[in-house]
Amino acid sequence: MAVKIRLARRGRKQAPVYDIVVADARSPRDGKFIEKLGQYNPQSTPATISLKDDRAVYWLMVGAEPTDTTRKILSVRGVMLKKHLQVGVEKGAITQEVADARFATWASEKEASRNIKIAKLAEGKDATKKAAFDAEKKKRADMEAAQQKLAAAEAEAEVVAEEASEVVAEEAPEAEA
Repeated sequence: MAVKIRLARRGRKQAPVYDIVVADARSPRDGKFIEKLGQYNPQSTPATISLKDDRAVYWLMVGAEPTDTTRKILSVRGVMLKKHLQVGVEKGAITQEVADARFATWASEKEASRNIKIAKLAEGKDATKKAAFDAEKKKRADMEAAQQKLAAAEAEAEVVAEEASEVVAEEAPEAEA
């Protein structure tokens, strides 16, 4: 029986959330599965991944084949590296302590780069919000200036109209006389 580590879709329309499952290759995408390993939410920024790493390593070691997307998710979490190091331990190329040290080094570097990326995303969001707020402020100030200009023009037109009516009123009695 061929066993795959793959995604099973959940969630509503236009808002998918995926379960990372171990399933028989012949079962349908959202059908029966052997074990649920975790969850993947591509809708959040950055994408959220919760995974039972030790169980994923176990399934990879006994021959489960990940799909392309799942392989990428497992690589991001370091499961594929753990499997690679564990194969080296089983073959006698390295010791378990060396494998654990290499994984710890990789994990710390990965966490540092992830924190930098998250900070850049947050900074970009803040800059976008600030730019939108400044644009809205400028637009509002322009609208207020235009309204004040219009009010001044209307007041000036009223003054001119009053002066014109006074001139007409002064000329009218002279015309009657």
